[in-house]
Amino acid sequence: MIQLHFYPSTASMAPHILLEELAVPFELVKIDKDNGALNSPPYRALNPNGLIPVLIDGETVLYETAAICLHLADTHQAAGLVPPLGSAERAHCYKWLSWLSTTLQQALIVYFYPERWADDADAISQVKQRAQNKVLTLLEQIDQQLANHSQNWLLGAQYSLVDPYAMMLCRWTRNFDGLKARDFRHIGPWLQRILARAAVQKVLAREQLAQPWV
Repeated sequence: MIQLHFYPSTASMAPHILLEELAVPFELVKIDKDNGALNSPPYRALNPNGLIPVLIDGETVLYETAAICLHLADTHQAAGLVPPLGSAERAHCYKWLSWLSTTLQQALIVYFYPERWADDADAISQVKQRAQNKVLTLLEQIDQQLANHSQNWLLGAQYSLVDPYAMMLCRWTRNFDGLKARDFRHIGPWLQRILARAAVQKVLAREQLAQPWV
């Protein structure tokens, strides 16, 4: 059985949603991250970076959310969560998945952990504000993508693995001062379409997340 090491409202949410979308048997293992579990030898043996999530699928042990999502979609192709291999749509899926992971998510990490880039209080505040501004600028790209094709999902007509991934990151802006992802003209309705999916509602309930969800 597939096993997902997770913690509510973290980067494990996207693969958690995909597992529900796939309707395959899986086990959730909640990480006691507040009591040092991420630095424990057993967990570091799974992920030497000490980060969430980790997926165990048979003898395959994976970390990095984007890799996990792609693995799940590739090993359950009948679900249609990733475009056909070799297609232009597949290439754009790779592009968005990479961008979400290496660009938008990393800007959000700076926002949430500004002390990693500065020492004094004023500098930390400045780093946090600049990261928030950067995130909002990046969200404009998602909003424009949705505006350009005027279809329901990020890649177009077909719901794919990039939708829950992008929703997860948009959710992380829900407590921003001022503008949030849900306030963008096209992102807001798209987020509501994702939230309406049964798999997403199951995950929100299982992770015991309170509103606002995004």
